[in-house]
Amino acid sequence: MEITEHRTGETLELHIKGRLDSYWADPLARRLEEVIRAGTHHLRLNLSEVAYMSSAGIRVLVKFYRQLQGIQGSLAISNPSEPVKTTLDLAGLATLLTSGATPPAPLSTAPGGAQQIERENATFEIFAHAPGASLICQTIGAPELLLGCRFGEEHCRNVLFPETTFAVGLGAFGNSFADCRNRFGEFLAVAGAAAYLPTDGTNMPDYLVATGTLVPAVEVLYCLTCDGQFTHLVRFEAKKEALTVTLTELVGTCLEIAGAEVAGIVIAAESAGLMGAALRRSPALPADETTPFTHPQIREWLSFTAERAYSRSLTLAVGVATRVDHRVLAPLVRPLGKEPWPAGHFHAAAFSYRPLQKGALDVKTTVATLFEAETLQGVLHLLNDDREVTGAGQSEFVRGACWVGPITKVVAERGAA
Repeated sequence: MEITEHRTGETLELHIKGRLDSYWADPLARRLEEVIRAGTHHLRLNLSEVAYMSSAGIRVLVKFYRQLQGIQGSLAISNPSEPVKTTLDLAGLATLLTSGATPPAPLSTAPGGAQQIERENATFEIFAHAPGASLICQTIGAPELLLGCRFGEEHCRNVLFPETTFAVGLGAFGNSFADCRNRFGEFLAVAGAAAYLPTDGTNMPDYLVATGTLVPAVEVLYCLTCDGQFTHLVRFEAKKEALTVTLTELVGTCLEIAGAEVAGIVIAAESAGLMGAALRRSPALPADETTPFTHPQIREWLSFTAERAYSRSLTLAVGVATRVDHRVLAPLVRPLGKEPWPAGHFHAAAFSYRPLQKGALDVKTTVATLFEAETLQGVLHLLNDDREVTGAGQSEFVRGACWVGPITKVVAERGAA
């Protein structure tokens, strides 16, 4: 198979020559995924020199047609050869796949359009989401009990996470502390969905999504929660010469846009690799007073990414960031990069790849689509690997969207600060 390309405006035409059968379907799928990852969402396939097409070829075309339709993109076949036209007619797909070769007019994204700013490694588009809104952050539980794994039943509480709340922390899905004792692990919740990584040896992430009257509930040891509305949607894309944007640069820009010293941030982005850690054993199980942070026990209790993980995934990251020392947040935040600020606490869920729609996005729809249509691959607490020489650095991203809101109040269980 030969594939040549020609671009006209926002549309990329791929001229395909050869057979589109089971053998060549995967190479075509990989090429389509590559151009979509590069940011092209309007494709035209010239199949005038395709001598044969099997059901494997049809499957690839339908898959990417649906994927692009879901993000207001388009895929259409132009100039089908007679064998291709006959196959499409028999499959009842000729009208569907040969129409809409011209990309639709761009959707209106926000009143007055978006503001664009340039930073060292990325370009950012800023959309007003709910001007004047804010978030209230609450800390639940005592994270210092992680040292020595001193959590008991009295430290566990059942917390509901409706659509208006997002959170990160340690918890589990279950009916009680006793039910969850050997499974507590990292979790995140956002827009009516929650995901966590059990520590019972299965290493299989689990999730709950709000449906009907079902609201995700987590048995929580400790967490940070945020309630309220985001003020901005921020789209970003790494510059070609930089290739990626770091978590620190992304968070720092979001804090600047929010005009706040403390902010809540939700990120949906194409990952260039995540750096982080996850518990391997539940912190509610018996342990000595130095576990899980001393050698050699740390290897039994914590799993670290030795190199960037989930580099070709779509990532949903949730957290709180600050650029000042904050008394209530101090036990829960750590530097995101080499410098002391910004500091934060972020968890990430990695999913199988899908492109994000350009322009304005709704966080609830985006999150629901991820959990419903993609495979949840893992959950990580994002960390910076700052070891001399061997350190792999921090998480990096290619392009995506951030929902950002200033945090105007931080409330501890015993009061406010």
